[in-house]
Amino acid sequence: MGSIDANPAALEAFGGGVDGFQPLNADDVRSYLHKSVDFIYDYYKSVESLPVLPAVEPGYLRRLLQAAPPTSSAPFDVALKEVREAVVPGMTHWASPNFFAFFPSTNSAAAIAGELIASAMNTVGFTWQANPAATEMEVLALDWLAQLLRLPASFMSRGTGGGVILGTTSEAMLVTLVSARDAALRRIGSDGVAGITRLTVYAADQTHSTFFKACRLAGFDPANIKSIPTGADTDYALDPAKLLEIMQADVAAGLVPTYICATVGTTSSNAVDPVGAIADVAAVFNAWVHVDAAYAGSACICPEFRHHLAGVERVDSISMSPHKWLMTCLDCTCLWVRDTHRLTGSLETNPEYLKNDASDSGAVTDLKDMQVGVGRRFRGLKLWMVMRTYGAAKLQEHIRSDVAMARMFEDAVRADDRFEVVVPRNFALVCFRIKPQGAMTEEDAEAANRELMERLNRTGKAYLAHTAIGGKFVLRFAVGSSLQEERHVRSAWELIKKTTTEIIKGEM
Repeated sequence: MGSIDANPAALEAFGGGVDGFQPLNADDVRSYLHKSVDFIYDYYKSVESLPVLPAVEPGYLRRLLQAAPPTSSAPFDVALKEVREAVVPGMTHWASPNFFAFFPSTNSAAAIAGELIASAMNTVGFTWQANPAATEMEVLALDWLAQLLRLPASFMSRGTGGGVILGTTSEAMLVTLVSARDAALRRIGSDGVAGITRLTVYAADQTHSTFFKACRLAGFDPANIKSIPTGADTDYALDPAKLLEIMQADVAAGLVPTYICATVGTTSSNAVDPVGAIADVAAVFNAWVHVDAAYAGSACICPEFRHHLAGVERVDSISMSPHKWLMTCLDCTCLWVRDTHRLTGSLETNPEYLKNDASDSGAVTDLKDMQVGVGRRFRGLKLWMVMRTYGAAKLQEHIRSDVAMARMFEDAVRADDRFEVVVPRNFALVCFRIKPQGAMTEEDAEAANRELMERLNRTGKAYLAHTAIGGKFVLRFAVGSSLQEERHVRSAWELIKKTTTEIIKGEM
């Protein structure tokens, strides 16, 4: 009986020919990547001229590309041509300098290079032994960034704590919620999770919706997830006095305050919760405090913004996302904890096939034990590449430039009496709207603002998103796209003014 290895005809039947299928043929890798780099170069050179928001209908891509997977191979150029002709026209171009929606998704040449190299290596560094360099690079990059943020030594690898790079803020919230949950259950002497119905968690009503989702995933009773109202009197930040009052009432009702999420730079308005004062309240109840600084944490590498983290030495964990504002492509969320054992105690797995001398020695922290899953990508390389290539000075310059452009836009809005800035600007987000004027009612103003946003976005020359603040429909103008310059902000403002004039004249 023969073997397939000795039968060229049989091998040919598998589509590989005599030489076999070679998906990592070195010459192909070089050729495909060179062509891809040229594609990326052309994309960045042309993205400014592309409509930011595509004019496509749901299901458009299936009509352009074949519905069934191909049986036969095709030249790489064919796939790249289809990407160029079918995919690019359906993209919302977050890289466009005319993108002002949501928060920026920044990138840089160094980050792209780091991501490319890490993807090529394709390591799965769940334990230190599985890839020592990947683990130690991640630890080093997190220590570097912690130093730029001037986090206390207890959050770094040489102290009791340390960090891990996760995909998103949602994951950072989830793993810290689970750790806080387990700590609280132990504190009340609960048998397993029987006492979970007594555990309560707290956040301002401006906190990102993923927090409330993570709470449900961690098993907290929805009735015990407390969303605390905020208002204009605190610029929509969490009021520590109100927090204390609610937590005291919960204790009186037999509940157990477990976790507080403080936000530095909320999504709607960039409100900043008072970290130190919240930590003081939490200490009364031995509750875990997590700081979500996903967007605005990047600004805190600049000394003039660092005060927003005042009191961070008294919290249990903090996360921020360099993929938002620190030139490191998605996904890259950095989580630091003051005591890694509290995290690994809840998340550790130790199957026989992963046991090794390094892990058993206690000299290393296996990063799989600080996240939900086991497998993990080599994210640390791109973050390290960004800091190593640009240095603190250039990263600070990037932040300051964006803030200056946002300040310029804010000044222009305030100088036009048709508009109002709804909340004081923090960082590089301006929340504004057409205000009621003359016979215009609040309902008319909301309709005008909705029409303004829709018309702007239809032009393809700018993309803005909205939110609701104090019951008002508000436009968000977020500066920070990696290719953005002052001329793009000025051009967007001219378009906003022109479109507003057309809307108001039409109403009149």
